[in-house]
Amino acid sequence: MARLRDSIDNIDAAVVHMLAERFKCTQQVGHLKAAHHLPPADPAREARQIARLRQLAETAKLDPAFAEKLLGFIVAEVIRHHEQIADAESDRHGHRPAGT
Repeated sequence: MARLRDSIDNIDAAVVHMLAERFKCTQQVGHLKAAHHLPPADPAREARQIARLRQLAETAKLDPAFAEKLLGFIVAEVIRHHEQIADAESDRHGHRPAGT
């Protein structure tokens, strides 16, 4: 059992590192979106990602519904980051919309 738990711990560490890399990329996307005044969310992209991830999950014999929930959690955090970046960019350039 110890060997299995060690494997699980290693996989968990890899997942954390992969998520960190993913968020580095999405932060760059957030800065590009803010610079080009694009919305933080991209529903069409999200729908494509969900379909793609569900297919990957099926191939990997992972519950597609679980994979979709996980992606939803990640995407919600990415959108939150993109909103923060857009707000900071607006504040920096004095383009804050009225009433916010």
